[in-house]
Amino acid sequence: MVSGGEGEEITDAADKKKKKKKKSKKKGITVIDSYYPEGIYPEGEWIEYKDENNYRTTDEEKRYLDRQNHNTWNEFRKAAEIHRRVRKRSKDIIKPGMTMIDVAETIENAVRTYSGVDGLKGGMGFPTGVSLNHCAAHYTPNAGDKTVLSYEDVMKVDIGVHVNGHIVDCAFTMTFDERYDKLLEAVKDATNTGINEAGIDVRLTDIGERVEEVMESYEVELDGKTYPVKCIRNLNGHNINQYQIHGGKSVPIVKNGDETKMEEGETFAIETFGSTGRGYVITAGESSHYAKNVDVQVNPADLKTTKAKQLMDTINTNFGTLPWCRRYLDRLGEEKYLLALNQLCKAGIVQDYPPLVDTAGCYTAQYEHTILLHPTRKEVVSRGDDY
Repeated sequence: MVSGGEGEEITDAADKKKKKKKKSKKKGITVIDSYYPEGIYPEGEWIEYKDENNYRTTDEEKRYLDRQNHNTWNEFRKAAEIHRRVRKRSKDIIKPGMTMIDVAETIENAVRTYSGVDGLKGGMGFPTGVSLNHCAAHYTPNAGDKTVLSYEDVMKVDIGVHVNGHIVDCAFTMTFDERYDKLLEAVKDATNTGINEAGIDVRLTDIGERVEEVMESYEVELDGKTYPVKCIRNLNGHNINQYQIHGGKSVPIVKNGDETKMEEGETFAIETFGSTGRGYVITAGESSHYAKNVDVQVNPADLKTTKAKQLMDTINTNFGTLPWCRRYLDRLGEEKYLLALNQLCKAGIVQDYPPLVDTAGCYTAQYEHTILLHPTRKEVVSRGDDY
């Protein structure tokens, strides 16, 4: 498995022009295609199915079906290789004292540079989540956000990369203080448990039961007090469809009685969240994440203003049904769009996703991988040397 290339250098937007002038003096270039001239990208971690499904590994019919989807699997692998390289760079670059805008844009500029495209053909699969402490998910900074990353913070880094709408959804938790290590260990162990339990014909509730059992076997000591690690029971993993980050199935992280089964050919994001708080999140704060509703037919009458129509055109052209954030509209040159955006949300055309928070003062952590349920075996396509 390749976890990062040699000789390339990711810079922020302000340095891009300088970088172009110096490119001829550097070894290699940053676009990922240049490292794989034959267009074949590294495979992820292979895990054989268990029990009654273990025959699939050598079944010739299943192997034939798997080969028919080679191009799709390869696009996931390309997105995963970009993800591995970006997170490796990010861990080296991101430090306390950076603003959260700098943190998010360091990641996003790297994704765009490696992808070589930015839009419906590839690039960001959704806004980069950099949720802090008791905020578990759906926070990315809007323009003007002055929040600064501190040494004491627990930051969930949730990065989405897509190639032709095939999205790799993969997250980790970044800390600088080792006192949180046990919390991170609990969530990482729970995510790996979910990955190991997942498979064709497996019931979703059974995965949640095993994840809960593992996660809640851990405790963490902070400032002389011991806290049980709790699953955040109303956050889930999910299946992924092309250009659709949440495909309709939810993978619970607690036993919930959902007898729905995973199916051959599906893609899942296996993610778990642990908390030192109550283990339940609510919405709070200013929204930054948005997405066009997949099943809503746009009625022209709902686009009450010229600005709303123009904003809808921008969304369709650049994002389609992929999630996006307000900073993405800013970089496309959109101005004074909040009223129009609110109109689209009220009409149900666009859905907003506010930050999700547990009890103030607690800490939350997240780990996530994307798995492909091949006819023969499952592939943890986003697996790397780091986690």
